[in-house]
Amino acid sequence: MHRRLPRLLSMRHHDVVVIGAGSGNMVIGDAFAGLDVAIVAEGPFGGTCLNFGCIPSKMLAHTAEIAEVVRAAERFGVDATLHGVRWTDVRDRVFERLDAESAKGRAAREDSDFVTVYAGHARFIGRRSLQIELGAESVAVEADQLVIAAGGRPVVPPPVLESGLPFETSDSIMRIDAPPRRLAVLGGGYIAAELAEVFAAAGSDVLIIEQAEQLLGPQDESIAERFTELARDRFELHLGRELSRVEGEAGALRLLLDEGTTLEADTLLVAVGRTPNSDRLDVGAAGISTYDDGRIVVDEYQRTDVEGVFALGDICTPYPLKHVANREAEVVAHNLRHPDDLMATDHDVVPAAVFTNPQIASVGATEADCREAGRDYVAGTARYADVAYGWALEDRTGFCKVLAERGSGRLLGAHLMGPQASTLIQPLVLAMTLGIDARTLARRPYWIHPALAEVVSNALLALDDRAG
Repeated sequence: MHRRLPRLLSMRHHDVVVIGAGSGNMVIGDAFAGLDVAIVAEGPFGGTCLNFGCIPSKMLAHTAEIAEVVRAAERFGVDATLHGVRWTDVRDRVFERLDAESAKGRAAREDSDFVTVYAGHARFIGRRSLQIELGAESVAVEADQLVIAAGGRPVVPPPVLESGLPFETSDSIMRIDAPPRRLAVLGGGYIAAELAEVFAAAGSDVLIIEQAEQLLGPQDESIAERFTELARDRFELHLGRELSRVEGEAGALRLLLDEGTTLEADTLLVAVGRTPNSDRLDVGAAGISTYDDGRIVVDEYQRTDVEGVFALGDICTPYPLKHVANREAEVVAHNLRHPDDLMATDHDVVPAAVFTNPQIASVGATEADCREAGRDYVAGTARYADVAYGWALEDRTGFCKVLAERGSGRLLGAHLMGPQASTLIQPLVLAMTLGIDARTLARRPYWIHPALAEVVSNALLALDDRAG
């Protein structure tokens, strides 16, 4: 049976067309006011980050952190009892704000006198031409310049799809009406870890199924090992295991693992990774090249191999992070308007954070990266427990690890686990970006005492003297 295609209307022309209303929406600023611009928005304005990803998950993660502070209050000599997390109140507080922001972004574009908004799905029918499905009809659009910023989507493995049973992804689970009684999380990366924390705080019993032997495998080995140890105290872990089959019925799922174990849960969250949306755009019809994993091939200026076509964000980048997509949007915005003075994207120093309990942040190489590259490096580590503010926090697990080139002291990487990690890493990011060596960073600036930042300065001082 063939799908009935929408009726095709006449071809329209625009100077610039942007596919995607997340970071793609950031491309179009006042400098484009003299042009005829169009934005194709299949989903809500703000994209994944605002509506399904980093912003709501971090707002929920902070709520989970508050709940954990109350639970741990006795450790500080404070009598407090957590009576519960009012999930619907929390959810509504988060999404009422974010939905309003998304609607505001759409309204601003729809009210613009130089931007046309197409609320539909686009696919390529030529080098810089699209067919956009608008309900029962469609419109053909061509452009002098075109930007692809259509993001990605969650991967769903065959055993889940083939079961025909309901499941959640990060796109849907944060909006559910009530926390699951028993939540099974398939995956052990940062999305899985963050959402496991959120729903554990909301009262769910959480079990995690991960094919690797540790959680957060791409992190530095010290982080992954320690985080996995801590997670065993909070979650039911099934590591080194794969999901073979899903059985049962909605609300009463049976998850069969490869070694024969059967697990029960009322809700399954699939968080095994994301894939670019290039396949849904038929980019091959435009002659646009992709890597084997679906990412669109771009050069340092965010140009595809089709003249006049750029790409940014999760659909092309090796760093699927919102701050990277935003930087790439700035580069594309400049390059669209200044073809004779192109700006390049710098991906040399890209930090990232995981908003779990404890928080995690990283930048640059891991120890495994250094060994595999044959680098002559040294490592310096400092514990939160050994600085005064770590005493105030009663923190016994947090640490900072810094990697530097022996001799020059050039910083190669940094990895933190503990409170405020996503903020504490920033001096190290700055030093790596500006080429400040470890010894200079440790000894030239003042480090506030007794601020938690002393754990960073101590890690730098712990480097072998031969590092710099």
